[in-house]
Amino acid sequence: MKLRFLGIIPNTPVDDSPTIWLDEDTGDLLIQSYKATEEEVKACQEIGSVPGHSTEVPDHETIIRLPAVMLRYIPRVQDGNGEVPRT
Repeated sequence: MKLRFLGIIPNTPVDDSPTIWLDEDTGDLLIQSYKATEEEVKACQEIGSVPGHSTEVPDHETIIRLPAVMLRYIPRVQDGNGEVPRT
């Protein structure tokens, strides 16, 4: 696995450090951040995602809270023309 450091929350204290890395082999992001509280997880489950899809969080997954300031470190995928595709 070839990881590249993308960023850490600005002005982070030593023991509070949301961080983002990029797996350069797969393009996946690895994110260290705050665990969602039970209240936040419940709210996510109440809203759901797509009809018929379980709202349970499997043991091999988790919900994290990513501070908005960290969005600047998430790379944007570009198409062959150097443009960011619109979704």
